[in-house]
Amino acid sequence: MYISQQIAAIAVSQVLSGRNLTLALPDALKSYPSATPQQRGAAADLSYGTLRFYGEVNAYLVKLLEKPLTNEYITALLLVAIYQLLHDKADDFTVVNQAVQAASYAKPRWAKGLVNGVLRNFLRQKDGLSQQVKADTKSNEVTLYSYPQWWINKLKNQYPASWQSILTTGNAHPPMTLRVNAQKTSAKEYVQLLARQDIMASQVGEYAVILEQPISVDKIPGFTDGVVSVQDYGAQLAPNLLDVQAGMTVLDACCAPGGKTGHILELYETKLTALDNDASRLERVKSNLNRLNLNANLQLGDAANWQSSQAFERILADVPCTASGIVRRHVDIKWLRRESDIAFFAAQQALILANLWQLLAKGGKLLYVTCSIFNEENQQQIDAFLLKNHDATQLPLNLTNVHHQTIHRTHGQLIPNSLHDGLFYALLQKTA
Repeated sequence: MYISQQIAAIAVSQVLSGRNLTLALPDALKSYPSATPQQRGAAADLSYGTLRFYGEVNAYLVKLLEKPLTNEYITALLLVAIYQLLHDKADDFTVVNQAVQAASYAKPRWAKGLVNGVLRNFLRQKDGLSQQVKADTKSNEVTLYSYPQWWINKLKNQYPASWQSILTTGNAHPPMTLRVNAQKTSAKEYVQLLARQDIMASQVGEYAVILEQPISVDKIPGFTDGVVSVQDYGAQLAPNLLDVQAGMTVLDACCAPGGKTGHILELYETKLTALDNDASRLERVKSNLNRLNLNANLQLGDAANWQSSQAFERILADVPCTASGIVRRHVDIKWLRRESDIAFFAAQQALILANLWQLLAKGGKLLYVTCSIFNEENQQQIDAFLLKNHDATQLPLNLTNVHHQTIHRTHGQLIPNSLHDGLFYALLQKTA
């Protein structure tokens, strides 16, 4: 297991240096080509777990060290091991012994001795340390909730009644949700198929199926044949909210990785153009559509300035954002984001929205979407747009087929809960 600790420590150290986990973890795994699938899976779990509870875990490490370490790998390794000792089911002394072995990855001779000493001190002082950390949480919310203080303060201000539940949900494991391809079967029939294969699941809404226990994609029945796709339930609301009708011209802007693109095409025969500014991500859209045996007009371009001679009757604007509503899936985000990033994304969103509005036909509808819970990117963005564009009207959202438990839909804001991520939807119509 020490191999898993080494891989996780490499990945975590890179994230704490400013790199995305989606890049850091695969690169760390490449350094261990002989690692078993079990070791690779454990490394991922340790990486995600350590970053999920970094605020708490780091509070323990600070109390165990006389001064911060300059060796980033050893710091990360200690964080990984303390996470295991606090949250993992592994035997305490096994964790310590393996961490000492994992310290050999670092060149300094003192590394093994320091790791051994710090972790054994943790075990000896665990009860006292726990009391100290709990006492600190009365004044230190970063330790208590494992989020940056600015993030906590913002949610307190914007969600005074639910900020704590939002933070708690963000630290939970996300549900594994599938979208059933309506061209091939129904959600009810697919749940029955899963049950026959001893895979427990439940239907949510019209097309969504949530698995009781996550499984690897290659073990999902019908996945390779396009029967189902992996997609959050909240994200599955887009085609219905956009009010797409058969035969319409539709633009899916910022379309990668293609989840909403595929869903629209599964439900409606449309003339769909899928736009993204990243060629490699556009290839992923193409791959996903091929798996579903669907076709779209794929275009490489920036939604903030892309032009078309054709006006679109429907536009899906799934704009770049802080991704604050999907932090449980991307646990590194809360440590990589800065409060100043919100203004950067808001400015980018405003440019995209202004350009796409010029591409919308008169009488057409545009669905603005983010996976953020910060108001600056959501209703505040829409309010500013409406002030500048008098030919735009915000329409009420059609939520008749939305599961009754998806509560807190004020201004189209979905609060993250056990069923879905935190997304925002706003439907705009251009005057005919």
